[in-house]
Amino acid sequence: MPKAARVYVRYVEAVNNVVGRIVMYLIIVMIGVMLYASFSRTVMNTPVNWAMEMGQFLLAAYYLLGGGYTLKQDAHVRMDLFYGRLSRRKMAFADTITAFALVFYLTALLVGGISSTDYAITYNQVNYTSWAPPLWPIKVIMTIGIFLMLLQAIAFFFRDIAIMRGEEIP
Repeated sequence: MPKAARVYVRYVEAVNNVVGRIVMYLIIVMIGVMLYASFSRTVMNTPVNWAMEMGQFLLAAYYLLGGGYTLKQDAHVRMDLFYGRLSRRKMAFADTITAFALVFYLTALLVGGISSTDYAITYNQVNYTSWAPPLWPIKVIMTIGIFLMLLQAIAFFFRDIAIMRGEEIP
C-alpha cells in the first residue's frame, strides 16, 4: 500500500478513537439529565420541559459521533450467515464492496447533512416544542459524525485493499 494510504488510515483511526472515547461519556450526561427530570417531576413537583428533548439530543450526538469509532472497532451489526466461513482475503473482498456502497451512502447523507445544517444556521431554525431550542448545534454534530464515519469507511476500504494484496496496515 502507498505510504499516503497507511498514514491516512492511521490518522483517521486515531481521530475516531479519541472522539469515540470522549463521546462514551455522553451516556452518563444523558442519565444525569433524565434523573434530574424524574427528580424534578416527582419530588419537587416542578416538571421541566427541556429534559426529554435534551436527552434525545444527547443520544443523537452519542450515536452519530460514535459511528466512526464503532466502525473502527468492527462492532456494527453484520449478517454473518456466509461471511464467517470465508477466508480472510475473501472477507476483505466482500468488505471492499460493502465499503464502496457505504461510502456512496455516507456521501449522500453528508451532502444532505451539510444542506440541512446550512438551512438551520441561515434561518435560525428552532424545534417546534415549548422549549424551542435552536437546531443548528445538533445538525452540526450530525454532519461531523457522518463525516467521521465516511472517513473511517474510506480507511476500511484502504485496509481491505491491503489485506487482499497480502499486506497489513498496522
